[in-house]
Amino acid sequence: MTRQPSLFLSHGSPMIVLDKSPARTFLEGLAEELSSKPEAIVVISAHYDAPVTSITSGLHPSTIYDFGSFPPALYEMVYPAPGAPDLAKRIQNMLQSAGLPSRLDSEGGFDHGTWTPLLLAWPAADIPVVQISINERGSPQSHYDLGIQLGTLRDENILIVGSGSMTHNLSAFFRGDFSHNAPTEPWVLEFLDWLETKLISGDRAAVLRAINEGPYGSDNHPTMDHILPLFVALGAGGVEGKAHKMHHSVDHAVLAMDMWRFD
Repeated sequence: MTRQPSLFLSHGSPMIVLDKSPARTFLEGLAEELSSKPEAIVVISAHYDAPVTSITSGLHPSTIYDFGSFPPALYEMVYPAPGAPDLAKRIQNMLQSAGLPSRLDSEGGFDHGTWTPLLLAWPAADIPVVQISINERGSPQSHYDLGIQLGTLRDENILIVGSGSMTHNLSAFFRGDFSHNAPTEPWVLEFLDWLETKLISGDRAAVLRAINEGPYGSDNHPTMDHILPLFVALGAGGVEGKAHKMHHSVDHAVLAMDMWRFD
């Protein structure tokens, strides 16, 4: 059976599905980057936050519009991929056996951290999807440990996706009023270069300390929600897994849209 990688995708604004951008172009070709079509996709989304790891378990999850003041066309889009209740239950059992508390969420749907990148990559919506929460109050290590447990699913042709953003300072974004193609801010580039070096060299401990020890770490991530999926994807890639940067671009000078593969 095909072994899938673990991915970290920067999903950006919901407008990624409407506006042309390098990141959108990459995501539209993402399926071709994989050696086979996944049997299922497990997404850890920055926009699904819960104190206990939650796993969507419904058969027909809804499309969630967890954003406001966007064009009407966005609210008309649906991503009707089926859920995978049996897989969700298996994941819960795996986590519980490893001492990681978790719960099934039969009412949970797909927020835009899940449906916008998947809509671009697999528009047919014919692959079962399970969404798993982050815990913004949890540690980087706890999310890495979650990824280690999920990584065993890769041997079953199941794709693990952490969906967040390589940098995510919305205050700087709104305050700067940058054009879409504005030059990247130096403090963003310095953080990206440091993080890339640590990922490529396999210095996982440093990656987990990126916000406190990386240059301008807290400036690039004033909140942890959009970098926590990276730690899950890193753990799911395996202790000996190698990091490969698949895409780099920056929107509006401060929002890095980097995409990484771990296998």
